[in-house]
Amino acid sequence: MYEYKKRIGFSECDTDRRLSVTALIDAFQDCSTFQSEDSGVGFDVLQSKNLVWVINYWELEIDKLPYLCDYVTVGTYPYSFKVCFGLRNFYMKDEKGEYLVKANSMWTLIDSVEIKPVKAPDFIHEAYTVEDKLDMTYNPRKVLIPKDEDVTVTQKDPVHIQIHHLDSNHHVNNGQYVKLALSQAGDPEVSHLRIDYRKQAMLGDVIYPVVYSTGDERVVALNDEEGNPFSVSQFILK
Repeated sequence: MYEYKKRIGFSECDTDRRLSVTALIDAFQDCSTFQSEDSGVGFDVLQSKNLVWVINYWELEIDKLPYLCDYVTVGTYPYSFKVCFGLRNFYMKDEKGEYLVKANSMWTLIDSVEIKPVKAPDFIHEAYTVEDKLDMTYNPRKVLIPKDEDVTVTQKDPVHIQIHHLDSNHHVNNGQYVKLALSQAGDPEVSHLRIDYRKQAMLGDVIYPVVYSTGDERVVALNDEEGNPFSVSQFILK
């Protein structure tokens, strides 16, 4: 496994001075980036071979979020490679070593020239140690739109994708989808979330959010103008 320690900064916190969910996902993404770079299979190496990892799915179990100035340990490791897919766990622990958050994720290795999935080559397998997956909930990857009669459906104002939404891959950053979805749902406090990434949003795209509310569940579809989702997120409220 790969770990790094950090202290929660003011810029990472929400209005209650707790680590925001978006900053949590950013910390997880940083952790896997650090592992890849330190293992010799970072951005430059993959780019030289026209390869890039693209996120398909997140699932997070949140026991509690750390507060401003808390010290935490962030960790990650892959637990399976299946042809073009990489399955990876993440976690955040407090100073006592207790789990604060556990996460599962699915990634696809893409040929950036042919724009198609490719089997992970041997040098990627050799760079990582595959470990047993974390003890947590593992739901199906696809997040379904609720169809129950008691679901309240709310169309939200369109969101125009701007340069600050993008990352170095020139599409909307993974965490930005979560930030957008949470804000459309009213920034609730959540105990469990799933994010199903369907397609990439680019600069100039317009996102049409739709919120489905029932009981303690919020599902947010971030759609294109034809109603096809860029992502579908499920939030279970505390």
